[in-house]
Amino acid sequence: MLSMIYLDNAAATPLDGTVINAMQPYWQDKFFNASAGYLAAKQVHQDIQKARASVAKILGSRPSEVIFTAGGTEADNLAINGVMQAHPKANLVISAVEHKAILEVARQYPYQVVPVGVNGLVDIEKLVEQINDKTVLVSVMYANNELGTVQPITKIGQAIQKIKQDRNQRGIKLPLYFHTDASQAPNYLNLQVNRLAVDLMTLNGGKIYGPKQTGALYVKAGTVIKGQIRGGGQEHNLRSGTENVAGIIGFTRALEIAQLIRPEEAKRLAELQIQFESQLDKLPKVVINAHQNRLPNFVHITIKGFDNEQLMMQLDEAGIICAVGSACSASNEEPSHVLKAIGLSKAEAQSSLRFSMGRQTSPKDIKKTVQTLTKLLNM
Repeated sequence: MLSMIYLDNAAATPLDGTVINAMQPYWQDKFFNASAGYLAAKQVHQDIQKARASVAKILGSRPSEVIFTAGGTEADNLAINGVMQAHPKANLVISAVEHKAILEVARQYPYQVVPVGVNGLVDIEKLVEQINDKTVLVSVMYANNELGTVQPITKIGQAIQKIKQDRNQRGIKLPLYFHTDASQAPNYLNLQVNRLAVDLMTLNGGKIYGPKQTGALYVKAGTVIKGQIRGGGQEHNLRSGTENVAGIIGFTRALEIAQLIRPEEAKRLAELQIQFESQLDKLPKVVINAHQNRLPNFVHITIKGFDNEQLMMQLDEAGIICAVGSACSASNEEPSHVLKAIGLSKAEAQSSLRFSMGRQTSPKDIKKTVQTLTKLLNM
């Protein structure tokens, strides 16, 4: 068990013990290359296919539509690069609060950015306005990694379907695909791809109590996408390389557990979220950001007049771990693009902290965190 109070589960989650047990045989006993022709290797190949079928069942997809990757960033890159390179004359549309794994890739192509409101939610009407007859891809993340904001993915998907129908009637042959980065979603949200009306979806093992550098990209059958890693043709020629079997098994088991306990854990953390924020409300210097339509484990605050880096380090010294923003951008001194997108000034962004709870978080942890923060603000 962790000795500190860990409130940065959006950045990384500890590996579930059941996941470790599921992975163990594939490090030594079942170490074989799944592409080899002998029986032991064929059994490992079958284990991968069983894992693929399990993920597909959770997504409500075909097993052949599940592509295992080395994490969420690779899955995002494969989705954006794969579609755009297959349609070199097209453009794409993304939201202003996407992860850097989407933003940085999108900049290589003609793209439009859809703004969000103060709560971090995409305006669907504005999104539709950004889509033109040369748009081949729309990417809007399911749940934001800094604010926890949950986007209306189903409604966006339905709006895109209407645009597709209009295009078909006008004889426009360019496809229009919808991608969502769902890396933060599996612990708390439904992942059924038909209900969400998505064509591509990113999943990340490191956010769901599975191993880091594991994940998957759902690619709907018929989606025209170009492979990014050339070699032996694994994963339907979309990302070659000898399979990380232990990682695939661990990711799959983590996803199964996350979806199994999702209703109960979401309810528990929603109650903790209410307790956390009710205690923070008593601190006059604290403003809670984007407090609607969120994941139940996120609390994002701004404390005007206080340096967030200093507060984070002081909390760390007191045994409480939180974050000043996305871990992937922690080395960047510029304020978060997500916080700027919801209207925070540079000073406000640099006075903000992200707390993301997890399975190990207790009411006692929340009480101590607020008490410690109160002392630091009154120093």
